[in-house]
Amino acid sequence: MPELIRQAQPALRFVPQAFNPTVYHGVRLLLPWWIKHRLGLAAVKAHNVESLVHLYQGFQGGQTRLFFAFRHPSTDDPFCMAYLLWHLVPRQAKAMGIPLGRPVHSHFMYDLGIPLWAGSLAGWIFPRLGGTTIQRGKADRQGLKAARDLLVNGQFPLAAAPEGATNDHSELVNPLEPGIAQLGFWSVEDLAKANRSEEVLIVPIGIQYRYVTPPWKELSEALATLEAASGLSEAGEAPGLLADGKADRLYGRLLYLSEHLLEVLEAFYERVYPSSLDKDGMATTFDHLPNRNAQLVARLHRLIERALRVAEQYFGLSPSGSFVDRCRRLEQVAWERIYRSDLEELSPLERSLADWQAAESSLRMSHMRLVERLTVVTGQYILERPTADRFAEIGLILIKIATWMQGGKPNQMSSFGPRTVQMTVGEPLSVSERWPTYCRDRAAARQAVTTLTQDLQIALENLQETQTAEAATLSP
Repeated sequence: MPELIRQAQPALRFVPQAFNPTVYHGVRLLLPWWIKHRLGLAAVKAHNVESLVHLYQGFQGGQTRLFFAFRHPSTDDPFCMAYLLWHLVPRQAKAMGIPLGRPVHSHFMYDLGIPLWAGSLAGWIFPRLGGTTIQRGKADRQGLKAARDLLVNGQFPLAAAPEGATNDHSELVNPLEPGIAQLGFWSVEDLAKANRSEEVLIVPIGIQYRYVTPPWKELSEALATLEAASGLSEAGEAPGLLADGKADRLYGRLLYLSEHLLEVLEAFYERVYPSSLDKDGMATTFDHLPNRNAQLVARLHRLIERALRVAEQYFGLSPSGSFVDRCRRLEQVAWERIYRSDLEELSPLERSLADWQAAESSLRMSHMRLVERLTVVTGQYILERPTADRFAEIGLILIKIATWMQGGKPNQMSSFGPRTVQMTVGEPLSVSERWPTYCRDRAAARQAVTTLTQDLQIALENLQETQTAEAATLSP
């Protein structure tokens, strides 16, 4: 079963940025080795770095304030962003004959819970690299205030992932959260109050990973291991959906394995957590749907709904909003019961009960963690473009789900072999130009945030489409 928290913990507290040049220089020297040997990235490439050079020139000259909005398909992304800023931008600036002040760096926002799984070393290093924490799922006023101040007054630009979490798909952008757009408008407001004229720009940055060699063999072997662990005596048959016979057989295995894992989870929830979903109008069969992929997606959504309701009923929450919204609310209420500020005030008996509540909350939060992993599963991703990279991404998702369910550490496996990463710097979006609309009234402000978020979504999607098209022309 998934690893649980069995004792109440001290409250999670905001961690301010505390940039330390010594730590920065040490990590900067280590980064190329880490990227090559620990992440398995054979090369970090970037398009339109010249634009970043000019943007840094404007930032350091006091003309602009910069907010980097980067894609987040993998936990490797922050390292790639660091390599882009620390190594590629200074190299390009030197080639262009443009002197930039050192260090070329950025502050960054990271989730308060990351050190819980990334480890205490990450919790120590991140603030000393200029990172500032934000807590998802709540109005983290202290975290938002700190990010807002960094965007206006920080020594460096500010960077964040507008998708909010990894989605494990290099060629698919998740719906963006509105926080970056809102912070952008707040920073324009703060600059206006201070009679400062800097222009606030949001810079979209695409990130896409590619295998150096298509990992068909490695993927097939990994699926065989997962099939055995899942109790399958045979692999799924080729469904006849792909023109290439070898790829079609592999897709049949992925589809059959997905259906089997879904059946196991469906049976688990029906047996252990009897639900009223069917009485609420949720279909029990999906034979009317046109194909196995459509049926898989429909069943997956029903399972997600069931898992969320199991957790929501325990915590007394009403189901409302998107799956992501509901996950964030569940995480917040669970953390409030696990990470407590009153532990020192409790008697030994009360502390034991607090541990009991923490363990129970951690168990119920596991349903939400399962949903987080299931929501990245799609029914058409491979069929739309049956490349080795897409096959590998879906295979890794299934392996990570099974690993997590068995109490393992899914983040320890990030690929099936050496990869390259392609980063692309997009055209900046001016927040300042949208300020007159934003400050008209409350309704206009809400619409301005929505529109800017949509424009950023489109910009990131366009970058991904361009990267995908360019990669296709280079494929053998």
